[in-house]
Amino acid sequence: MIKTMGIKIAVLCGGNSAEREISLKSGRGVYAALRRKGWDVELIEIDTFDGLPQRLKPYTVVFNILHGGPGEDGTVQLLLELMGKAYVGSGPLASALAMDKVEAKKAFQGKNLPTPPWIVYQGGEPAAFAVRAGALGFPLVLKPRREGSSVGVKIVSDEVSLLAGIREMAEQFQEFFVEKYVPGREITAAILEREEGPVVLPLVELRPKREFFDWTAKYTPGQCDVLCPAPLSAEQAQRVADVAREAYLLLGCRDFARLDLRLGEDGVPYLLEVNTLPGMTEVSLFPRAAAAAGLSYEELVDFLVRRALNRLSNS
Repeated sequence: MIKTMGIKIAVLCGGNSAEREISLKSGRGVYAALRRKGWDVELIEIDTFDGLPQRLKPYTVVFNILHGGPGEDGTVQLLLELMGKAYVGSGPLASALAMDKVEAKKAFQGKNLPTPPWIVYQGGEPAAFAVRAGALGFPLVLKPRREGSSVGVKIVSDEVSLLAGIREMAEQFQEFFVEKYVPGREITAAILEREEGPVVLPLVELRPKREFFDWTAKYTPGQCDVLCPAPLSAEQAQRVADVAREAYLLLGCRDFARLDLRLGEDGVPYLLEVNTLPGMTEVSLFPRAAAAAGLSYEELVDFLVRRALNRLSNS
């Protein structure tokens, strides 16, 4: 049993990515929950990474909930490793792999895990790329390579909108890819690592009232129906859970992660992406899945902190 006396926790949130506001909400939620559990905790909201080592120096453990950018792509994780700090979440390599959707998809493909066919934009004439991308077959999904929360994602259904989308993505993000749209159901698998290994929590089905689960559907009340546990057959749920767990282990994730999938009309669960720092507001998908498994929000964040501290005590 870890004693809390003398342990100082920093909840790190904010940052400068497109997901800053969600990170702030996550951080404030985690901070309040840890205070309710009796921890000595401080909230560190940042808008720059300058001077971060000095700010984190007094703390025993860091609950990093910086969504997107350097906070999630392995940069902050590497800093914390170099500082010898205990911290919640995946290490530098798994964080970098998961944030780079193209590298993650290559890893999935290498292990024969299902993921929609894709093609990467590597510069050059947009019209020529549009021809090659169109060969995947419409509808198509355009995605930035390293953004989260569906930032910049577009669905196109013809050559004209594809070319326009490619030009816009090339200007706004430079690095992006085009993926075959998979008709089916939007499923999220939250994974929490226990002593016995990664456990898939009750699955969540998302039924957005928009074209897809975009930023507005994610963060605007009433724009998406969230069903947890997802109304799947036992066989469907098992297939999704097995694929999600394999992907989690393949990328080397740690502590917790949320995996987004499309359950195709063919019954195949197609991996879309892995989120190593999922949203942690009290109404976010990961805490909802934990609640369905009988784990309250306070118990969840307390459990994650204790896992991080265990690593410190065992090192």
